Amino acid sequence: MSELQISKEITLLPDDNSRLANFCGQFDAHIRQIEQRLKVEIANRGNQFKVSGHVEAVKSAGVIIHAMFDATNNQLLTPEHIHLAMQDSSIQQLIETTETDSVEVEQVSIKTKRGVIKGRGGNQQSYLKSIKTNDINFGVGPAGTGKTYLAVACAVDALQAETVRRIILVRPAVEAGEKLGFLPGDMAQKVDPYLRPLYDALYDMLGFEKVEKLLEKNVIEVAPLAFMRGRTLNDSFIILDEAQNTTVEQIKMFLTRVGFGSTAVITGDVTQIDLPSDKMSGLKHVLKVLKGVEGISFTLFGAKDVVRHPLVQRIVIAYERYEKQQETS
Repeated sequence: MSELQISKEITLLPDDNSRLANFCGQFDAHIRQIEQRLKVEIANRGNQFKVSGHVEAVKSAGVIIHAMFDATNNQLLTPEHIHLAMQDSSIQQLIETTETDSVEVEQVSIKTKRGVIKGRGGNQQSYLKSIKTNDINFGVGPAGTGKTYLAVACAVDALQAETVRRIILVRPAVEAGEKLGFLPGDMAQKVDPYLRPLYDALYDMLGFEKVEKLLEKNVIEVAPLAFMRGRTLNDSFIILDEAQNTTVEQIKMFLTRVGFGSTAVITGDVTQIDLPSDKMSGLKHVLKVLKGVEGISFTLFGAKDVVRHPLVQRIVIAYERYEKQQETS
């Protein structure tokens, strides 16, 4: 980053006190948040703002300030909105956007009961577009990057548009710690708790009662991976979650279940494998085997794509740094 220090004057229009209060946050919390993240100083009087710091950071702050003030026209800002706005692009990407006069990129948006869901940042947008245009899609990366949530959003969208007849949620019966045998019920009931992130996303988008009715009618089906053998799944939206815990044989079996009119999304994090040490992760294997196969997309997420609490991103980065050090030592 350049060492050149600059100051930039910004005037926010219209000069509306309620929108300015919304933008600044309680006790100027949103301003402090931008300052802390971009390492700039922001002073203001009314709708007049002065941003000081390194040239790239000041340009980036200017983009964020204008974007967030525009958002106050129709929404109440929260610290999460500010964090996600800064998360959407790196500082360099924000500068490039400014210099190229904010070239519009076609965005995929999904309407749900709770509102419109859009991809945040290039990787999430690419992921959504890939799911819309490919039959088999892989979303691979750390926790908090939205890979499972966005897959469920696409599944709900496809079901509501009647492009598929059902949603099938699949998970390998591998757990971290407790054994499945300690849980009550049959295999489907045993694997149920491990699909909680998928259920939570469905409840968020469709509502609890709607999801329960669809489960009763088998429009939404929960299928442990072991139960998939021998089936052919037509006109379905299939999500295989926690795919890093599949074996090479299991993921091959799963991929060959996909039938006509179906879309499959496979999500996982290759840094959190719970398989026995003598078993190779099917997800790691398939990333090499199917690379370049037409009709199959791969979206690789990284720490910069984490959209949860900022600490989650720092935790992911710290683990990545530590693992690289271990590999080189």
